[in-house]
Formats: sequence, structure tokens, C-alpha cells
Amino acid sequence: MASDQGNERPAKPAPKAREDRLKAALKANMARRKAQARARAKPQDEPGDNPEHNE
Repeated sequence: MASDQGNERPAKPAPKAREDRLKAALKANMARRKAQARARAKPQDEPGDNPEHNE
């Protein structure tokens, strides 16, 4: 059991795979941030929030 030859993995993942993973994470993060910015910029039409429309 000193050497598990069936479970050999490279010490480090390929640089290309890491770059692709980081690129995908960045794209998802930017999309999430854009959605948050759009939600903040959109006026909220909640009843009772605007005193001008309370008659």
C-alpha cells in the first residue's frame, strides 16, 4: 500500500485549465455584479413607499 499506482494525479493542473476556470469564474462574477447594479438602478414601485401616491 505504499504506492497507489492507480490513483496517480498530476501535481498541478494544466495552466490552460486553470486559465479557463478563472475566466469562467470572472465572467459569472461580472454577470452577477451587472445584475445587482441593474436591480439597484431600477426604481422600486412598492406600495406605501412613495408619499406622493398615498391619497
